[in-house]
Amino acid sequence: MTVTLRPAKPSDEPALGRMGAALARLHHGFDGPRFMVPEDVEAGFREWLGREALEPDAIVLVAELEGEVVGYAYGRVEPMDWNALLDRAGAFHDLWVDAKARGTGVGAQLAEELMRRLTALGVPRVVLHAAAKNESAQRMFARLGWRPTMVEMTREAAPAPKKS
Repeated sequence: MTVTLRPAKPSDEPALGRMGAALARLHHGFDGPRFMVPEDVEAGFREWLGREALEPDAIVLVAELEGEVVGYAYGRVEPMDWNALLDRAGAFHDLWVDAKARGTGVGAQLAEELMRRLTALGVPRVVLHAAAKNESAQRMFARLGWRPTMVEMTREAAPAPKKS
């Protein structure tokens, strides 16, 4: 099986919408209160990733297997962030591989290519977040050289008291 990695193009937007929605649903399944799933999540991802693919500081890659888009990776260059104590860096936002292509190395290939392309844009490092319950993704990223640096913790806000 030959995998082709390439920048996303407008004709990929339906696949990007489908895969982005699947990623959102997976995260929502891990922790529903933390991860939103808007009403038309596919259309939202289709539009968002289609726009991002045109931005000079963003990278949207797709993986094709036998002519079919089976995965994508999305990242962008982010400026210095005093709140996060993070210098200018690449932000690795999304990685998705369809079930039929998992275990073939497509995810690692997408991750490495996104790293190469973000580095080519001049970032000194690439930072990513992986869902706490997504242990398989964490293991893959660790094998590829990422290290844990932060732990996100979430607490739901107490409901506001009712006014009398």
